[in-house]
Amino acid sequence: MKKVSLLLVLLAVFMAFTGTAFAQDKPYVAIVSKGFQHQFWQAVRQGAEEAAQDYNVEITYEGPESESQVAVQIDMLQTAMDKDPDALVFAALDTQAALPLIEEAESKEIPIIAFDSGVDSDIPVTTAATDNYAASAYAADKMAELIGYQGKVAVIVHDQTSVTGVERRDGFLDRMKNRYPEIEVVDVQYGGGDHLKSTDLAKSIMEANPDLDGFFGANEGSAVGVVNGIMELGREDIATVGFDSGSILLNAIRNGIMDGAITQNPVGIGYRAVEAAVKAMNGEELPEMIDTGFYYYNARNMDSEILQPLLYE
Repeated sequence: MKKVSLLLVLLAVFMAFTGTAFAQDKPYVAIVSKGFQHQFWQAVRQGAEEAAQDYNVEITYEGPESESQVAVQIDMLQTAMDKDPDALVFAALDTQAALPLIEEAESKEIPIIAFDSGVDSDIPVTTAATDNYAASAYAADKMAELIGYQGKVAVIVHDQTSVTGVERRDGFLDRMKNRYPEIEVVDVQYGGGDHLKSTDLAKSIMEANPDLDGFFGANEGSAVGVVNGIMELGREDIATVGFDSGSILLNAIRNGIMDGAITQNPVGIGYRAVEAAVKAMNGEELPEMIDTGFYYYNARNMDSEILQPLLYE
């Protein structure tokens, strides 16, 4: 009996040891996102975790509470680098601030996969993201249609330092300038993706422009700010187009406060980014851009089989 007990103990110790060894043998992918404050980032994380399971890799996933916290993100990136990952998946709030660490990763031959906002550098081997410029240009088309191809519109963007902020702003503004000469963009403001700050900006813009016809919010936080501002000032007459989803935006569209929005494929972004990291570690060739797609949704089509999986709550 004692021999059996001893064998069981030894077997348990062996399994615990080998289990740890096997876990340590898994490739490790460090993921540093732009934030945690929006449901969008939780959906990206879900996709990353699904890919980690499918491809048998270990991941960590972190990001600052606010997309304005560049220094916090840089600290997280440094911590990730200190763990000597096999690959790094990164969405930069500010490429210039992150560049020294990005260059360090390159010098250590750690493949970098950019995702969502990407990294404004040639160092990443690929970027898994929405074509943000094209998506915002399409948002401009929808806005123009809503206001009858003439009038005044305003824009709230999350920032002017990330690739997503710049591309979504420029995609919208360039399309308005080049295709709709009778539409005037009266203001562009930056709310850092923060609901409260974006709400204050939206209200200030509406108060300064009582004849405003349309509003574009270039990410979830910006669009929520537009919705809040419109509701607080009773300006439901203003045409509104957002970007991303989340419960507030979905309810606003169902209730007729917001006309429509662009949705990305956040689960797909997270999945394809980790998948690309695995391929890079294995020495596979990757395209410069992995386009994860976008759709425009409104009250008429948001419950369709195509869109439902993309509209996170």
